[in-house]
Amino acid sequence: AQGEWCGDLAATCLAFGRLDARLAVAGEGMRLRLALQEVADLGWLAGSHIGLERLSLFMALRIGAGDDGVTLGQFAWGVRRLTGPGLVRGEGAGWMAGLAAFLGLDGEAVQDLADTLEGTGALHPVTQAALLFHAWKMAGAERAARDVEGGVMAARHAGMLGRGTLFLPLAMGGGNALRGQGSVAARLAAFYRGAEQATLAALMLVDRMADWERRALEVLADRSGRTPGELVRVFARWPMVSAPMAEEQTGVSRAAVQRNLDLMAERGVIREITGQGRYRIWTAAH
Repeated sequence: AQGEWCGDLAATCLAFGRLDARLAVAGEGMRLRLALQEVADLGWLAGSHIGLERLSLFMALRIGAGDDGVTLGQFAWGVRRLTGPGLVRGEGAGWMAGLAAFLGLDGEAVQDLADTLEGTGALHPVTQAALLFHAWKMAGAERAARDVEGGVMAARHAGMLGRGTLFLPLAMGGGNALRGQGSVAARLAAFYRGAEQATLAALMLVDRMADWERRALEVLADRSGRTPGELVRVFARWPMVSAPMAEEQTGVSRAAVQRNLDLMAERGVIREITGQGRYRIWTAAH
């Protein structure tokens, strides 16, 4: 099947290479922004309608959980796995040790998945990722978190191809990579094409933030000093910014940071998303 759809695989890798080149210089904040979006979109595909802002607030301040505390905890796990250590095969134990450590799980389902993946070393990492996702959906008893776990594992494993990009987007732009049905060839073709679409959607997000940065600098062009420009660059890269974080990132005093945050919000460049008087968080209004 990989040989049959090698053109689609090449197109996916080309799109991923473009994203990787952009993120290699964009920094940690942009990778976090993409990881939050990927997990939020994975959640919608799995039937858990928790939006990006709510997930972001939970990650930043552990607020807004309510009755969805367990689900938000699972999503937070996904963000950490997309931005932290990758899925690595355990030395001397094949896939089992790496999968168990990544999932934080053990048992028959993980062993079944490891057994399925043994002997796949000749396959391309993106093809392995497709097999990993579909095999995990079929391994063991069905659980609410299985689609999110499978999507995160597959995205992180395929991301081994990159330098600045830690995962291959799969859920952004509609999640067609994870909707494949039918024969092995049909599901693999859907995975390749959907991954390309998701990666192009991630590139569009990176471009959108670059456009926002240019517009924000124009809106604040009448302000003297370096603080407005420094803050714009912080918001272009980080999905959520607090006053202490802005102070640390810019090296500017808290009072100057707060004055400029208030000005940026007044001019519609950023918006506050907690609705609180204390421990406030802002995001770019793009």
